[in-house]
Amino acid sequence: MKREDFNYFLPENLIAQHPLENREESRLLILDKKTGEIEHKTFKHIIEYLDKGDCLVLNDTRVIPARLFGNRIGKEESIEILLLKRIENNVWESLVKPGKKARPGHIIEFGGGILKGEVLSIEEDGTRIIRFEYKGIFEEILDKLGEMPLPPYITEVLDDRERYQTVYSKNKGSAAAPTAGLHFSNNLLDEIKDKGVNIAYITLHVGLGTFRPVKVDNILDHHMHSEYYNISEEAAAIINNSKHNGGKVISVGTTSTRTLETVADENGKIISKSGWTDIFIYPGYRFKIIDRLITNFHLPESTLLMLVSALATQENVLNAYRIAVEKEYRFFSFGDAMFIK
Repeated sequence: MKREDFNYFLPENLIAQHPLENREESRLLILDKKTGEIEHKTFKHIIEYLDKGDCLVLNDTRVIPARLFGNRIGKEESIEILLLKRIENNVWESLVKPGKKARPGHIIEFGGGILKGEVLSIEEDGTRIIRFEYKGIFEEILDKLGEMPLPPYITEVLDDRERYQTVYSKNKGSAAAPTAGLHFSNNLLDEIKDKGVNIAYITLHVGLGTFRPVKVDNILDHHMHSEYYNISEEAAAIINNSKHNGGKVISVGTTSTRTLETVADENGKIISKSGWTDIFIYPGYRFKIIDRLITNFHLPESTLLMLVSALATQENVLNAYRIAVEKEYRFFSFGDAMFIK
């Protein structure tokens, strides 16, 4: 299976540079995964496709201001660091630009020395393991010095950090937002609950996999980066009971999907569990638990597009993307949504 099989044409002007003022006013493309039939709605109409007894699964991770700018002690050149995941208390796996300025033993300071980081090692994939030193609480220092890690295709300044968070974000740890959830407002979630739809919150901290493109021609040779997840006993019970009683499991985003499919057994049962997942879902995969998916429009040749194609077929998905381009939908993180039913 070739990487180029998941390519499509996208005009640059369709890449959304900012979120809409009203979250639930995004456009919504409805795709029937069996027939390929397409409808066009507004996201607030998603409630029409959710039935009493269904289970909506949301990723409650919260993005940290993980982009830091500093310099080596005694040097003036700027060094940018993106925190990816915490290895232990003060040790983080990080992306560094420019990499040649961050060798083992180098010390980088931020905010005039409020925060210092020593490069411990360089991993095979080019990421750095960095140990930080500081006085006080790391999260408070990060709030003061860090910037939101917006994807590189977003070039406009984000005035309100909360617009790159879901309204239900809770557990800090992500280097990117689970963007399918950005379309939900608190009012819409209340309406969904009032309809009798069950809601389960799980956690997956989004890491390097979101930023890393597929570079190999044969996608089977691509290596997924691991990301931390947690499913509570309460969430597992809500999902299992919904499924047992005939409800559909609707996953919000590829992050929720990867978490559920990692934990589900062959009978589609979820257990309370935490750990690391590097699951790679592409066409030919047999889904064990999710029935439907709410997702954004993803980058060409990305693992996220491959996951969506596994659920609704490559032909149906690429046709839907072609139509979305024709209809001038907004793409990527701050863009419009798709519901695969």
